[in-house]
Amino acid sequence: MPEYTTLSRTTGATVLTLVAMACAAGLADALRRRRGRTRGRTREHSEATSRHTPHGTPVIPRQQRSGPQVEAVRLTPAERDAFAVLVRRFSEGD
Repeated sequence: MPEYTTLSRTTGATVLTLVAMACAAGLADALRRRRGRTRGRTREHSEATSRHTPHGTPVIPRQQRSGPQVEAVRLTPAERDAFAVLVRRFSEGD
């Protein structure tokens, strides 16, 4: 194998390893800083501002219901019977 090929592979592997280590160190530092910010708070303050998850990931807030109210339609006995027949037909596979 030519020397320039071996040298380029070794250099590429070294650079790739160094980049991976720098990314891991940066991620560890970011996680450590986030954990340090939440430790200084009081329990009431942290519960009021955010929910705690065991793995430390942020929680997406639940969506507020802003649509129309739930509607209900009263059926006559004949309509109720017709609906029951329709459901029976679908459940039998006809």
